[in-house]
Amino acid sequence: MDARTEAILSELGGTLGKIDEEQAAAFAQMVYEAPRVFLAGCGRSGLMVRAFAMRCMHMGKTVYVLGDVTTPSIRKGDLLVVASGSGETESLVSHVKKAKKFGAKVATVTIYPKAAIGSMSDCAVWINAPTSKSEEDTGVTSVQPMGSLFEQSLLLFLDTTIVRMMELSGKSSEEMFENHANLE
Repeated sequence: MDARTEAILSELGGTLGKIDEEQAAAFAQMVYEAPRVFLAGCGRSGLMVRAFAMRCMHMGKTVYVLGDVTTPSIRKGDLLVVASGSGETESLVSHVKKAKKFGAKVATVTIYPKAAIGSMSDCAVWINAPTSKSEEDTGVTSVQPMGSLFEQSLLLFLDTTIVRMMELSGKSSEEMFENHANLE
């Protein structure tokens, strides 16, 4: 295996190994129990969120990605999941404030759980990964550019959340495949 790949895998293992088990379990439980799940993230974090949306749909969840034209209004009892490395992205902060105003719960995955979004969230999962936009030192360095370590860790964490939800529901991969796109 290439040394660069080994370094990246080592970073991912170290970063994912630091995620708090109770936070991860609470996050999965919130997504599992929510009647409707709304997902938000910007840039590459937004791409990871879209992958999670697809898997949630495969699980049979009613799920929407903010910004899509078919996304309805959020309401009391719904869950807004926000992925934001900085926890301070203005548009996402605004979404969280509105969701809370309408009685929705909020869960976030972030590098900075004490930032604006994490402070307003009902559940905040901390991923200890550096980014070039970090204003404070996380104590972690990466061979990868910019926010890659956070974004990759986010995707793997969200996929692990799906596995947790499969365990909660008793759903198999085969059952989930019944919801896979068939107009391809």
